[in-house]
Amino acid sequence: MKAVVCRSPGDLVLEDRTEPGAPRPGWARIAVSHVGICGTDYHIFEGKHPFLAYPRIMGHEVSGTVVERGEGVDLSVGEPVIINPYLACGECIACRHGKPNCCVSIEVLGVHRDGAMCDEILVPAQNLYPTNGLSLADAAAVEFLAIGAHAVRRSLASPGQRTLVIGAGPIGLGTALFARIAGLDVSLLDMSTERLGFAESELGFAALDGSKAQATELVRQATGGEGFDLVFDATGNTQSVQSAFAHVAHGGTLVLVSVVKDDITFSDPEFHKREMTLVGSRNALHADFDHVAASIRDGAVPLAKLVTHRTTLAGTPRDLARWAHEKSGLIKAVIEVGS
Repeated sequence: MKAVVCRSPGDLVLEDRTEPGAPRPGWARIAVSHVGICGTDYHIFEGKHPFLAYPRIMGHEVSGTVVERGEGVDLSVGEPVIINPYLACGECIACRHGKPNCCVSIEVLGVHRDGAMCDEILVPAQNLYPTNGLSLADAAAVEFLAIGAHAVRRSLASPGQRTLVIGAGPIGLGTALFARIAGLDVSLLDMSTERLGFAESELGFAALDGSKAQATELVRQATGGEGFDLVFDATGNTQSVQSAFAHVAHGGTLVLVSVVKDDITFSDPEFHKREMTLVGSRNALHADFDHVAASIRDGAVPLAKLVTHRTTLAGTPRDLARWAHEKSGLIKAVIEVGS
């Protein structure tokens, strides 16, 4: 089969790889249809992922079709599916408590093990969700949107709360969309005038342009000095995360959607004075995938606006390398693998 392989940082090639073979019990062989390109994939290509072993087949935002079932798998051959790329052990404390998204020994397709930028892949059946009428092209967008949907659910937000999403990349936009679906009053903060212009004109969000004024002043103006009830940071930037504490109202909540490799520091007196809640959000759960898929089917998510770039498996080495540096106009890119 054909596979796009990142052999080392900056070295992305299309290779012939051995087909995955017959699935073992509880697993299925999937013909890959579409793969979304994530910020993580760009980081892998650029050598910025701290825990990655090369060579690696990337790709964890995936849709496909069942072509072979292992023993005990209920899915039908020919069934179109969404792939949940978070492979959990099923036995650790997180898994026992119904939180396989933060499994102690989690493996993510395309990161800890080879992913889906290829013709076929083996996946545990428990990680395969029927599309239930969603097109395979749209199904490949479910995973990246589920990250934001999970963060919103983790926030325990109430409708009408004044909400700030920091970061207008794909994860931030997904978070903002599902915050709005949850009935929140959403504004977006970013340093990119282009991305904020898209969020404002195409998605209808209020925009706070951090390139034109200090974020603290923008927040003060937007909230009458009170701060936001709910703040999501989806930047992956250490300075932004640390600054986000100051944007939260007394009694409010800060949700860290992205992750940074550095230590985070904040003023403990300010934290206690405000009786803030700090929430970490990692990956997503089956319920989040279902919520996203239903929202897409209901027309609540404007996918046609979010997916701005497309390529093929053969074109991926050229296009991914280019898009890693040419970000203008790019929101979400998708690889069309299957016919």
